[in-house]
Amino acid sequence: MSDTDLGARSDRGSEYADLSRLVRNAGLLDRRPRRYAARVTAVLGGLVLLGVLFVRLGPSWWQTVTAAGVAVLLAQLAFLGHDAGHRQIFRSRRANDVVGLVCANLVTGISFGWWVDKHNRHHAHPNTEGRDPDLMVAPLSFTAGQAAAQRGLRALFVRHQAALFFPLLLAEGLHLHGASVRAVVRRGGLRRRRTEAALLVVHFAGYLGAVFLVLSGPQAIVFILVNQAVFGLYLGSSFAPNHKGMPILTEADNLDYLRRQVLTSRNVRGGPLIDALLGGLNYQIEHHLFPSMPRPNLHHAQPLIRQFCAEHDIAYRETTLIQSWAQGLAHLRAMGAGATRAGNR
Repeated sequence: MSDTDLGARSDRGSEYADLSRLVRNAGLLDRRPRRYAARVTAVLGGLVLLGVLFVRLGPSWWQTVTAAGVAVLLAQLAFLGHDAGHRQIFRSRRANDVVGLVCANLVTGISFGWWVDKHNRHHAHPNTEGRDPDLMVAPLSFTAGQAAAQRGLRALFVRHQAALFFPLLLAEGLHLHGASVRAVVRRGGLRRRRTEAALLVVHFAGYLGAVFLVLSGPQAIVFILVNQAVFGLYLGSSFAPNHKGMPILTEADNLDYLRRQVLTSRNVRGGPLIDALLGGLNYQIEHHLFPSMPRPNLHHAQPLIRQFCAEHDIAYRETTLIQSWAQGLAHLRAMGAGATRAGNR
């Protein structure tokens, strides 16, 4: 590497240091435990109310509406588990882990340790081929190489993956539960494997027990299917706008941390309602630059970071929720077309 390259890398490294100073001096990394306490109380309170409604309704097909409502609140708890995994709530790792284990394992039925490990690898290498686990999601193909490697039924799926993407998300909840169970069964995979396993057992016993005790057999099965389908669709639709359709990097792309995080991420505009619906993930650029920044501070950080990017000629992407989905689907469609060409050779 030449002296010029070293100088450029050093200058770019100092850019992130300058931005970090601006953010820290503005108090945007200060924790907001009271705001989180209010949010946790509101979500758990909503779940309790839906639980009372569930029991009062009894064996009724109207419980499908209850199932959808529970799914939305479980997704909100998953967002809180996400924040705990990034240590946004408390400075103490132990305190964040307790919140994460309760929100994820006990209430939502997802392994906190498994998800944190996977998500941290995504943050370290966002949209990087061969490194980002979010680009390795079978049966989808996010890169030309993945698409060209598919054969048979897999290739057929990839050709139509844009049309099948949202229907596929209906099974995402079941996928997360299954991956969580595999993680706690596998020896040496988790730091608190026994604790996580015990909490998952309590979750599934309580969830299935309540559903089958209150509802008839067919109603219970429909409740579970609706609940898991809405849960998966909601979570998947919240995460999909963040990076899908943005540039995909390779190991050869020599980007500094600041540009690696900004150029592969996309923000979603929309105001307080979108903030609440997407759990703060709509501020994806700010979140990727400062993962431990508390969610309530992200919208305050946005104008500062957007201006900093403009001053340093770094493309800052922001669009609407519908447009972000459209861009992601367009990318999947383009990869599907590549699979079709490969299959025709």
